[in-house]
Amino acid sequence: MDKPVLVIMAAGMGSRYGGLKQIDTVDDENDKIIDFSIFDAMRAGFEKVVFIIKREDHELFKEAVGDAVASHIKIEYVFQELTDIPEGEQFYSSRTKPYGTAHAVRSARNVVHGPFAVINADDFYGREAFKRIYDYLVTSNREPGNYCMVGYKLGNTLTENGSVSRGICSVDENGNLVDIVERTKIIRTEDGAAYTENGSDYIPISPDTITSMNIWGFGEDFLAELDDAFARFYREELPHNIEKAECYLPFVVDGMIRSGRARVQVLSSSDKWFGVTYKEDREYVRSRIAGLKQQGVYPRYLWQ
Repeated sequence: MDKPVLVIMAAGMGSRYGGLKQIDTVDDENDKIIDFSIFDAMRAGFEKVVFIIKREDHELFKEAVGDAVASHIKIEYVFQELTDIPEGEQFYSSRTKPYGTAHAVRSARNVVHGPFAVINADDFYGREAFKRIYDYLVTSNREPGNYCMVGYKLGNTLTENGSVSRGICSVDENGNLVDIVERTKIIRTEDGAAYTENGSDYIPISPDTITSMNIWGFGEDFLAELDDAFARFYREELPHNIEKAECYLPFVVDGMIRSGRARVQVLSSSDKWFGVTYKEDREYVRSRIAGLKQQGVYPRYLWQ
């Protein structure tokens, strides 16, 4: 049986951040957030990581991230490319940005052969999340459509520096995901949190609401589902908004749940998520990392 592998989506453009935030350091030892995710994943039992990046970032990413961890864990690179489209479909030369997270994970379809976890490169998830998801992947029923995700309390995922997009989850009494609704503008408020759909009217939402931060556990069968979903997106949705339409990973999962083809177990984490959505988030992240090292959660030097 193939052991679970960790797939890291690191091809995002980071437009709100203003740079390649996946390789921005967050402590005095030049560690990146992605380093902590890999370190936590290794402690949980993962032995291989697949980096999904843009081809033009390969050398820069390899030097900044891959070379440091290569002696500790098996690594492989795949490229998310605009030309990687369904066979026989028209390529739109006016498209300049990636097609979204579902397309990103689809890029790994030729190198992943077994169960796998998916995370974002620029999110700090905490060691508990990786332990929970690894244990699920090695012990769960391997029937097609049996997946999992780690859910966080919304209040533990917000930034003080602007609005964020979050997948708001409904969970049934058995701990299974019912649906995900993408809220693209959520802010922290004095009472907790609120979101807007029109840019001006804010609707309160409980900070205890379960939220998806794109940390998923899938079986190999999900890659075929992604291929089909992206083909439908490319044919039916992209032509209506060629420059901006995206195929999101949570939307694919949500569609499978609604059609009865998937059951997603929601695994809870008490850890506080943090990330660098905005440049102003960086100092907060640095202080949190420093505190975790002082507490002994992480060694001062991760890779020495």
